[in-house]
Amino acid sequence: MRTRVRGWRWRRNSLRRRSDVVEAWTVVVLAVLLFLGAPLAGALTGWWAHGEARRTAVAQSEDRRHVRAEVVGRTPDTLPAVQAGREYTYRATVRWTEPGEGSRTGAARVPAGTRPGETVDVWFDGAGRSVPPPTSGTTVWQHALTLGVCATAGSAGVVLLGNAAVRRAANRHRMAEWERAWARTEPEWTRRRA
Repeated sequence: MRTRVRGWRWRRNSLRRRSDVVEAWTVVVLAVLLFLGAPLAGALTGWWAHGEARRTAVAQSEDRRHVRAEVVGRTPDTLPAVQAGREYTYRATVRWTEPGEGSRTGAARVPAGTRPGETVDVWFDGAGRSVPPPTSGTTVWQHALTLGVCATAGSAGVVLLGNAAVRRAANRHRMAEWERAWARTEPEWTRRRA
């Protein structure tokens, strides 16, 4: 017949060592940090990242302007293929009309495969440089979610590494305590004198 002794590390008994108590408390702290601390760290990091990314997107939206322009310059003859769903862009000369200012010409990034005479959407910043479109709401959420998940995983990893270090130290202390106890008990069992 097998007997289970639950919670033996919490009750007073002659077999319990100080390292057993430390290990028992470590399990409680580990559970709290893994199930409350790590998700909370991830949520706070994601919330912070969303706010920062949102502020950046708003600043980009205020600084950048959208223009429908006609490609007038030559694009490279050999254009690479689309890779992993992301389209390559190249510099080309484009012309567009500004309300009240007339026609303007400038260099802008256009999608691969664009030919002269085609109309494309381009974005310019306040200094007149060609820039990518402002960050979208979906990208902001993806950024926040990614950072939140990474923070949760990183926090959990740190907690688990800390737990491994505490368990290793507890095992070392436990072995030292057992060695000291055996040094006191061995002469009685083997009838040797120390």
